[in-house]
Amino acid sequence: MKFKVLQDNLRNILWDRIEAGQLTGLRLARQTGFRQAHISNFLNKKRGLSLEGMDKVLSVQRLSVLDLLDPAAVNKRASIVPPSGDEFEHVIVTDAHTAATRPLIAAMHVKDILKYKKTFLRRLRASPVGARSSWQRFVVIKLDAKDAMSMHPRLLPGATLLLDRHYNSLTPYRKGEINMYAVLKNGTCTVRYVEVAANELILRPHNQSSPIEAVTMEDGKTPADYLVGRVCHVGMEV
Repeated sequence: MKFKVLQDNLRNILWDRIEAGQLTGLRLARQTGFRQAHISNFLNKKRGLSLEGMDKVLSVQRLSVLDLLDPAAVNKRASIVPPSGDEFEHVIVTDAHTAATRPLIAAMHVKDILKYKKTFLRRLRASPVGARSSWQRFVVIKLDAKDAMSMHPRLLPGATLLLDRHYNSLTPYRKGEINMYAVLKNGTCTVRYVEVAANELILRPHNQSSPIEAVTMEDGKTPADYLVGRVCHVGMEV
């Protein structure tokens, strides 16, 4: 893929965030240390960015080069999941840190592969916010003891949680029901119900005896940047 195409894709992502009210040209200029006119010229295709400039924009917007690539092409070239010829889809099991921070899962981070019916996965509705299309959509994590205690009795230790990482909005999946999310916290993910108060995410447990926690969002960040994905299936070990 040519460098110009990467720059065009970056512009598109930035314009999506601007139109969604998540970003402004002035804020991006302040984040990067560039003049506002420099950012405006880039957004309006009057000039390009140097490699160093692109790296700066990607860094402050928490993007990677993978976010600028066509996800279908990337998955075709880099997929490590064996193709499935039956009615089941193979889904990677990985650790919570990898699930929370890596758009694509490398072989070194694969702990296991589980099968889910293709018809089930296809019925699941996505609700992506920002540049999530390049993320590997479904991953599985295993619940640790701390999260199990906080979400007891709905979740138990060792439960396998299927995460839809293309569902990082706060829109209820079903009317009248509260979504359960994997949430980015301290470089990994924790499982909770989520609400927003001012610039904080309120993480609510299912177990009423467990404490409510809060995550302060960084300047320029939205809840979508912290929602790793919706928990769309729970499997219990027997």
